Amino acid sequence: MLKSVNDPYPGEAASAEQLLQLANEYRTAAHTLLGQGKAGQPLSRAPCRLSAIHAIELYFNALLLCKGMEPAQVRNLRHCLSQRVELAVANGLRLKKKTSDHLIDMTSNREYLVTRYGAEMPALMSELNRLTATLDEVGKKVSKIVTG
Repeated sequence: MLKSVNDPYPGEAASAEQLLQLANEYRTAAHTLLGQGKAGQPLSRAPCRLSAIHAIELYFNALLLCKGMEPAQVRNLRHCLSQRVELAVANGLRLKKKTSDHLIDMTSNREYLVTRYGAEMPALMSELNRLTATLDEVGKKVSKIVTG
């Protein structure tokens, strides 16, 4: 069935708190999937990576909505983490420089797309410990802001 132009975009009516809950679930999934990867097989870590990246994006979305940004504006950011970092910092999020730099590098390396589709490109992906550290820092700090 084709989507009508009048149908709401999925997530259009989600609150910042609901997106925060969803991000927390993806964060939990990423940590659970971390143990499922196989040594020497970088592609076996792709589900963990994708869950982590998606959780990070959702955390930023929750923060931006909490700070008054419209859902359509957030959606127009696509999967660009560097723009989200810039907007989040402008709205009070304080990240470690290493974390901020990592998020910007993830955008320039197109890590979201590489993780989803680039089976031949695992060398371009972040170290898992750096990715999970970024995920945890973003998750904790955004949660404090959104929940007050």
